[in-house]
Amino acid sequence: MSQQGYVATPPYSQAQPGMGGYPAGFGSTPAQPLYRHYGGPPQSFPAPPTGMMKPVSSPSGMPPPQVPSHYGSNGQQNGAHPQSYPAPPYGQPPQSPYHSMAHQGPPPAQQLTNQMGAMNLGYGPGPMQSPQVPPTSPPTQQPFQTAPPPAMGHSPLGPPPTGPHSSQMAPPQSPLAGPPMAGPQSMGGPPPMGGMGRPFPGPPPPGAGGFQQPGPGAAGPPGHPQQLQGQFGGQMAGPGMAGPGMAGPGMAGPFQGGAAQMAGPPQKKLDPDSIPSTTQVIEDDQAKRGGQVYTTNLRGQVPPLVTTDYTVQDQGNASPRFMRCTTYSFPCTADLAKQCQVPLATIIKPFATVPKNETPMYVVNHGETGPIRCNRCKAYMCPYMQFMDGGRRYQCGFCNCVNEVPPFYFQHLDHMGKRVDFYERPELSLGSYEFAATLDYCKNNKPASPPAYIFMIDVSYANIKSGLVRLVCDELKTLLDNLPREDGAESSMVKVGFVTYNKILHFYNVKSALAQPQMMVVSDTAEMFVPLLDGFLVNFQESRAVINNLLDQIPDMFADTNESETVFAPVIQAGVEALKAAECSGKLFIFHSSIPTAEAPGKLKNRDDKKLINTEKEKTLFQPQKAVYEQLSKDCVSQGCSVDLFLFPSQYVDIATMGDVATHTGGSIFKYSNFQVERDGQHFLSDLRKDVEKAIGFDAIMRVRTSTGFRATDFFGAIHMNNTTDVEMAAVDCDKAVTVEFKHDDTLSEETGALMQCALLYTTISGQRRLRIHNLSLNCSAQLSELYKSCETDALINFFTKSAYRAMLNQPLKTVRENLVNQAAHMLACYRKNCASPSAASQLILPDAMKVFPVYLNSLLKTGPLVGSAELSTDDRAHQRLSTTAMGVEDTQLLLYPRLIPLHNMDVASDVVPTPVRCSEERLTDAGMFLLENGCSLFLWLGQACPPELIQSIFNVPSLAHVPVDLRSLPELDNPQSKKLRSIVDSLLDQRPSSMKLLIVKQKDRSEIMFRQHLVEDKGLHGGASYMDFLCYVHREIRQVLT
Repeated sequence: MSQQGYVATPPYSQAQPGMGGYPAGFGSTPAQPLYRHYGGPPQSFPAPPTGMMKPVSSPSGMPPPQVPSHYGSNGQQNGAHPQSYPAPPYGQPPQSPYHSMAHQGPPPAQQLTNQMGAMNLGYGPGPMQSPQVPPTSPPTQQPFQTAPPPAMGHSPLGPPPTGPHSSQMAPPQSPLAGPPMAGPQSMGGPPPMGGMGRPFPGPPPPGAGGFQQPGPGAAGPPGHPQQLQGQFGGQMAGPGMAGPGMAGPGMAGPFQGGAAQMAGPPQKKLDPDSIPSTTQVIEDDQAKRGGQVYTTNLRGQVPPLVTTDYTVQDQGNASPRFMRCTTYSFPCTADLAKQCQVPLATIIKPFATVPKNETPMYVVNHGETGPIRCNRCKAYMCPYMQFMDGGRRYQCGFCNCVNEVPPFYFQHLDHMGKRVDFYERPELSLGSYEFAATLDYCKNNKPASPPAYIFMIDVSYANIKSGLVRLVCDELKTLLDNLPREDGAESSMVKVGFVTYNKILHFYNVKSALAQPQMMVVSDTAEMFVPLLDGFLVNFQESRAVINNLLDQIPDMFADTNESETVFAPVIQAGVEALKAAECSGKLFIFHSSIPTAEAPGKLKNRDDKKLINTEKEKTLFQPQKAVYEQLSKDCVSQGCSVDLFLFPSQYVDIATMGDVATHTGGSIFKYSNFQVERDGQHFLSDLRKDVEKAIGFDAIMRVRTSTGFRATDFFGAIHMNNTTDVEMAAVDCDKAVTVEFKHDDTLSEETGALMQCALLYTTISGQRRLRIHNLSLNCSAQLSELYKSCETDALINFFTKSAYRAMLNQPLKTVRENLVNQAAHMLACYRKNCASPSAASQLILPDAMKVFPVYLNSLLKTGPLVGSAELSTDDRAHQRLSTTAMGVEDTQLLLYPRLIPLHNMDVASDVVPTPVRCSEERLTDAGMFLLENGCSLFLWLGQACPPELIQSIFNVPSLAHVPVDLRSLPELDNPQSKKLRSIVDSLLDQRPSSMKLLIVKQKDRSEIMFRQHLVEDKGLHGGASYMDFLCYVHREIRQVLT
């Protein structure tokens, strides 16, 4: 039987000449090359014989017990929902291949008549059902959605279809049937990206609202009337109109155009609720799997979404908190992988925080013999090792080598062939555990020392004047009491040291025996050395008095400085030298204000050139200036020295270069532009506290081993690679993730599946050397339907983001964006061709597990780094690019689809956060109050008609006009609304890796622009399609691939 995913059908009036509908088996192979991910060799689709569909068989072996899954209702896989949804219009089949996405002149207009009323989206029958169930009527509106403003009056959608495929019925064939539309239906060109003219490349087209004006050649084919004035020309029906296929202000922009401006009689509107909704997918998964225990005893089971609240019970596979995959069923052969183009990748977060109600990591200590490993492939003992010969030997699950069991490790087997001590040994029964490492695993075979934290403060004029230096010094007095420590330890073993600098460096001796701290100055920045060994790195508890004395003195010592030039590379060099001398690993916290212009190694010049934007050379803006900094990264990694950079720039500082060392050493970059203590102080201090206190491991090296048939080929993260297999990280903390891509080197077997083991060797905060092991087993299948069924959109978009952000360094942005859309279209076209039931070409069919992938992809295309806009600061774009490198799945998910939380109707008695609504301006109401967060920014949006009593209870002022916009935190008032809102904000801040500064935004204020760019379903501010337009565009691309 065939299986169907998410279906969207626009009925078309007529097939375009020369295109025709598709036969059931979809014609022959396309002529143009298809792309693998960035720059892979071109290849094309083998087509199955006309009219034939691939059978979907279940994998061999016993079916696993049913577990809750995210695919259909009642545990049915992949879309056994028979209900149908109203659907968006997708335009005509493409007229020109999409290679240059810039408009090559307007497409010939065609009157496509009134088609939008009766479209349907539906889930087709699932793989196990032969009878086709007729779809039921469209589901009711979700309860949390606010009614659309009257100007947008959604008229009801057409009657529900009667048969399984009645959604494909075309409307009457007469070209003029029905009243004329207010906007052109011709979708020959790409959707309007800025309209799509910018993030997809090319200059913004002229014309109203960024759309192209019809030129003299734009008259329709003979017999069709000239288009009415609409989106692609003349006066638009309201400035904020969305894209093609919508009558009137169907997806209104900032200010809705009056209905009077619409041409012709009123139309049936396209309901935006009809296209797949991210918030709905998140809500459904939470309803189905939230609050449940997820046991990891099954191979290849798909975990709950990252947004779902669940508890993990480790029974042999690593928790999804540590490892998430783009798909949990790998294709058996390289050809299948090539055909579907779904990247095979795992996102590994080795130190992920585990909730208090889950079992902490067990440490296994085998004494001097160390961990038990396979002789051939060096994999560590794990649940995939098969014991034989009465327990005297075991076969490695990764390379099949048979090994002797060491005498001390011998144990008898039970009647099932399982060791009798199976449940007593974490390494046999759990997916994640740690081994105590022996001296063989230490540098120079010497025991490791506890790490050191060095605080390096730029005391140039800008930082003294802004009050930053005093702020940092005051905070450190209390913060150093909270240095990270082992569970159960009384105090931290981390040592601390202090450096101040401008053009020269000042080191401080803070030995506990001293009455006063001593300063030593190094002015020769070309040959950096540390002037003292004893007394530079000390235990805070022992030297508290001297350190506090120093922190009191620093702001006054430099109070009258006029020095505005700074050095940067020598500061990092000094930190590395200090750690080398102390023979330990550690972290540098650098508080820096300006581009380093003083004469010294690593001096930088301003290379921010806006003329390069949208040219071939734009990529150079993001490439670090190599030489000194590349060598510094290597030195840092080999010493286990991580760099965290706190930047306080008032102008361009070349983050692409300055942040390079941090992103290769497992560090983080924090940026506070035009820093003012009263405005940004609290935001910076919360970041600093989180950063100093978080769980972390040092001097780490990671290796990912796989079973035969595939291997890890590419790695993305805050890492350094000296060779192709060893991932080196000077430090790795609880928020850092490494994304690993896999490729086939042989055929995989459905029987044994695909196994992977991530082994991380690191030094703990107390100076012990340990191995942290995470194991995961996936299914393999010769059926592509299995792969699509077990995909995970959130993991896929994490991979796409990282690979696109890396590709930016070597390819023009236009190429990067085209490749992204291209690969997505191939993934979805392959699904349609090989897995979905035959259906009209006009239908957009998406795999159930990927139905919201387009909204994330469109959001990625609109992010700062990928948008060629001179309005964005180069540093901000470089900062976002670097910050995303080490993000885990939950972070990229939230960044690309922020949470928009309605607060005006929150239940103050309940302790749950109100359900978020879709991230679009349509969801905002004049009388509403909304909170928007994406992990980096936090906005409180206040509608113009926000009730005065709500304003009074939250802000303690009588009306909206009295609310101060520069409020940095919510006043603590003693009423239910205030308490509830503050608890929501606190819980959000608590969940996120970095702190977020609260910004108050009033409707129609200038500050609203900042807020609007996060409404990712709408058109982008700097160019970029709305979600609806992008779906049309992807649909056209898919059809292009299939024809």
